[in-house]
Formats: sequence, C-alpha cells, structure tokens
Amino acid sequence: MIDFDGMITKYIKKEFRPRGIGKYYPSDAGMCMRKVWYSYMYPSEIEPELAKIFELGNIIHDFIVKVLKSEKNREIVLLGSELPVRQNIDGIEISGRVDDVIKVCIDNKVYLVEVKSTKSLFYTNDAKSHNVDQLQLYMHLTGIHDGIILYVDKTNLQTKAFKISYDPGAANEIIERFKKLHSHLLEKTLPPPEAKLIQKNAWMCKYCEYQDKCLKNES
Repeated sequence: MIDFDGMITKYIKKEFRPRGIGKYYPSDAGMCMRKVWYSYMYPSEIEPELAKIFELGNIIHDFIVKVLKSEKNREIVLLGSELPVRQNIDGIEISGRVDDVIKVCIDNKVYLVEVKSTKSLFYTNDAKSHNVDQLQLYMHLTGIHDGIILYVDKTNLQTKAFKISYDPGAANEIIERFKKLHSHLLEKTLPPPEAKLIQKNAWMCKYCEYQDKCLKNES
C-alpha cells in the first residue's frame, strides 16, 4: 500500500534554516518572548504534524486569495497577496514576506486582511490578541492603517471577520519587545515565561515545544 502520509510529509518538508540573531519576524509579535528566545538559542525543525497544520493554513489562505480574485466578487479589488516587509530599527531588522496578509480595496479604502485558519469558530467572539499584535506590526511597517482579521473554519469554510484600526502606541510597544528580545539574546539571559504569567496567553504553553526547558528555567 502506498504511504500517502509519508508522501505528504516529504512534500511539505522545507530546508531547515536556523534563525539569525538581529533579524526578527512579524509572526512572532504577541508570542511568548521566552518561547521565541528558545527558538533562536535552540533551533529545531518543525515537527511533521505541525508542518501539516501550517500547510493547511497556506491552502486556506490561497483559497481566500482565489475568492478575492474572482470576477464573482467585484466589490473587492485584490491589490496583493505576498507583501514584503522590512525595516531596520536601532540595530535590528524586522523582516519577512507577509504570506498570510492580503491587501484589498473595499469601497475605495485599502485594508490589510490577515487570514487565520481555525478548527472551530464557536469560541471566536473577538480577534485573538497575538493576531492583533501581528496585524498592528504589519500595518505599521506597510503604512496601511486599516486591517481585518479573517478567521476561516477549516472544516466548513465558514468565516468571522474583525476590523482592526492602527494603534501607533501598540505598534511601538511591539517593536520595543523585539528590542528587549534582542538584548536577551545578545546577553544570553532568559526572558520571563510570559505565557505562564499572563492568564490569557496560558494556552501557548500547551503547544510549546520548549516546555521542558522552560519548566527547568534552562538557558
């Protein structure tokens, strides 16, 4: 019998590239600083099952792009779907290709649309704070100050959307966090376990691959 699971795993496997200190990514905005610190100090390949989840997110994103491109939806103009962002700030670089953000024009107004796949919309009543932080940084770096976070149910393609307005204070706070992360990395000092200390972020610990190191305060 053909091992289709194995074929999929091989197909989506990407070349492993450890992160370089000094270059930081919008996708880490709003995430636990200790977890991000570990990802630089103890880089590891993405587990196959997690890679499959990410790939499914990419498939959902590509589907939404097709929907927005369609002539059946002429009220929206797709302006771009892979936006490069890069900014050098006080010795650090915030950079990346924004794969999960779509630039659209609705009623002559330009929005960044951040697409997030989810296994259920049942408890999705507001935009998640780490998604908002990520979008705030994208809006800051691109100069587009109106955003939408679009959650798509992976099981039935139902959606929920939340409008987000640019908050320069929030964006600057995120940048300051990257500067603080940079200092911790250069000095090899362990940041506090934010996900444990902030109740709304406690769920991050459940999915963190560095749980054992974190419990031991290993640096």
